[in-house]
Amino acid sequence: MSVAENLKPENAETILSVNNIEVIYNHVILVLKGVSLTVPKGGIVAILGANGAGKTTTLRAVSNLLRGERGEVTKGNIIFNGAEIQDLTPNELVQRGCIQVMEGRHCFGHLSIEENLMTGAYTRKDGAAAVKDHLDLVYQYFPRLKERRKSLAGYTSGGEQQMCAIGRALMSKPTMILLDEPSMGLAPQLVEEIFEIVRDLNQKEGVSFLLAEQNTNIALKYATYGYILESGRVVMDGEAKELRENEDVKEFYLGTGGEGRKSFKEVKHYRRRKRWLA
Repeated sequence: MSVAENLKPENAETILSVNNIEVIYNHVILVLKGVSLTVPKGGIVAILGANGAGKTTTLRAVSNLLRGERGEVTKGNIIFNGAEIQDLTPNELVQRGCIQVMEGRHCFGHLSIEENLMTGAYTRKDGAAAVKDHLDLVYQYFPRLKERRKSLAGYTSGGEQQMCAIGRALMSKPTMILLDEPSMGLAPQLVEEIFEIVRDLNQKEGVSFLLAEQNTNIALKYATYGYILESGRVVMDGEAKELRENEDVKEFYLGTGGEGRKSFKEVKHYRRRKRWLA
């Protein structure tokens, strides 16, 4: 069995299982409608879809950050490393090895890069020496952060802030990272660099990733499996290679194929829905 086959959700040991969840905001607005997905241990799984499809809400449901925005999981369950987690606090979940890197980076602008990184180790209880070793590991993967470690994060570039946010998450010593829109606002070369680091962390450190991304091309290049969301529902899923070759995905999300059309924006929403759900 190949590495890719071994990392199919049905063939690999599962680290995360989201089972038929519904999410409601403000006790009224139904955002996720029966979303299910699986992340295999050691895998990179992508949640794809347009803005407003429910990608960020799915990640926040897993990381338990919904309550801060008056959202809650009202149906289904979420299992991480064999235990239900939807009732845990975000802090408790981080201590269990699952952490989210939020969209927009959210570094502490008045702190230095190194101070930002050290905040990620706040929940650790394995001693200063182990934390220092982990800081050295972060600098190994992000040498640019080492160069800028004394600079205030608010005065660094967008790419450096994204690296800082991922590095800060790594300082908690996670087994899984939830990565929300890592390519947002970054130049293509920087996006490629960050995704290469994500792949190295996955392959060399064994960190599993669930990432939400609008840039379908880059996500399917590095992910092992993907789920496409539209209007709060999973409308398609499969191996990354299969999704890249699917004609509907090419037409609606990769900007190619489909009788000469170049963008899914040119296709009416109801036409897309009919084809996804046929």
